[in-house]
Amino acid sequence: MLDSNIKAQLTAYLEKLQRPIELVATLDDSAKAGEMRELLADIVELSPKVSLRTDGQASRCPSFAVAVPGETPRIHFAGIPMGHEFTSLVLALLQTGGHPPKVEQSVIDQIKALPGTFDFETYISLSCHNCPDVVQALNLMAVLNPGVTSTMIDGAMFQDEVNARQIMAVPTTYLNGAEFGAGRMLIEEILAKVDTGAAARAAEALGQKETFDVLVVGGGPAGAAAAIYAARKGIRTGVVAERFGGQVMDTLGIENFISVPYTEGPKLVASLEQHVKEYAVDVMNLQRANKLIPASDNGGLVGLELENGAKLQAKTVILSTGARWREMNVPGEKEYKAKGVCFCPHCDGPLFKGKRVAVIGGGNSGVEAAIDLAGIVAHVTLLEFADTLRADAVLQKKLYSLPNVTVIKSAQTTEVTGDGQKVNGITFKDRVTEEIKHVELEGIFVQIGLLPNTDWLKGTLNLSRFGEIEIDAKGQTSLPGVFAAGDCTTVPYKQIIIAMGAGATASLSAFDHLIRSSAPA
Repeated sequence: MLDSNIKAQLTAYLEKLQRPIELVATLDDSAKAGEMRELLADIVELSPKVSLRTDGQASRCPSFAVAVPGETPRIHFAGIPMGHEFTSLVLALLQTGGHPPKVEQSVIDQIKALPGTFDFETYISLSCHNCPDVVQALNLMAVLNPGVTSTMIDGAMFQDEVNARQIMAVPTTYLNGAEFGAGRMLIEEILAKVDTGAAARAAEALGQKETFDVLVVGGGPAGAAAAIYAARKGIRTGVVAERFGGQVMDTLGIENFISVPYTEGPKLVASLEQHVKEYAVDVMNLQRANKLIPASDNGGLVGLELENGAKLQAKTVILSTGARWREMNVPGEKEYKAKGVCFCPHCDGPLFKGKRVAVIGGGNSGVEAAIDLAGIVAHVTLLEFADTLRADAVLQKKLYSLPNVTVIKSAQTTEVTGDGQKVNGITFKDRVTEEIKHVELEGIFVQIGLLPNTDWLKGTLNLSRFGEIEIDAKGQTSLPGVFAAGDCTTVPYKQIIIAMGAGATASLSAFDHLIRSSAPA
């Protein structure tokens, strides 16, 4: 099951076990159970501290648990955790075996103090790069708190459950049998939802922070670069981020990051976060900004109000809030989001195996999505508003070669239809004939570009007609002491490497502003 290289790496990891652990398997005679048995046997042979039992009585079969001998298992894998989930398995082995987790002590203490019983179930696909974050967070909670259990469920293996619960997107998490959340969640986000006093405590702590020299709003490539450049100047630097990594976390393959032939979004984000934390940067994650107060209205300091009520003060601010997926804004879209309306073909595509889906958008992302999905689903209908596709010629050639893809141009989507529980079709207008048409299908993947995350800034500083923050060559906005960088600005090309350069530019400009101004302490 495991090749020699992976075995060698896993052997080195398992040497870090501080106590024995056991794998408790619930198996049958199926082919998948045979693969699982082989995987578990490979793991056991790599360390004398790991043992295997095959007398498990789990409700899902095949499955296995990771436990301390003599204790009731709290971490379960209903599926074979390979692909993106292999790291989840490795961490479960290490943490169950006593290896300390790499999280803040305050987070550990918060987990241990949670009262009650929490039975988490997370439906994943092995091709999803966001799913491991949720699985690993819940597994760690199960390790640290005896009242928590965590079960990873491969949606492709347990398709009947997926259909019964009408799961149309991954990761989807259930808590004590009720839907808890959909999409990527960090451990801090999960704790905030189950620990009702966490938000108030966080707001109080944030409100007591001292004035920042540079306060960066946003934790994507632009924000990370800005924070690093500011911190290297030896000035007090903070980062407020709703989700560190931003849109890059949802990017699978990256092949145009100069000097790195290939990487993936989550891997790049992990490197960015590690680099930022090497400096004295105060990272305030999971915080949404909702108001910017100009220095002229705030005693010479720029104010930033957060959604939780906390208020931060800074001599300069760098806005790098990035962008989000553009929505169609048609009836039915919001109602059926995560119930057939999706935005990540890599993550959610496997859930639509053998079904009919549509892709909205004929640019590179839309055509790439259609090509990827064609290898999984029964049929793909690509709808493009314009009369021609905008994707690269090589992608179009590949698209048109696929027998289970239909391309419809000059199509204006007008409605997403459903049965009240999930999507069952899409309605569009033929812009040439004005005829209204309907396509029956089970899934819709929206790939029509990005919108800047600047709604909260309207009326505060100058925005373009597209909602982008207007900046000059130095990243200066229309407000003194406020700079901006990345996809939320009028920079002409939205690329990771350009965002990083823009972040550095804005940071250097902010420092120049500091040394030339007489901002109060």
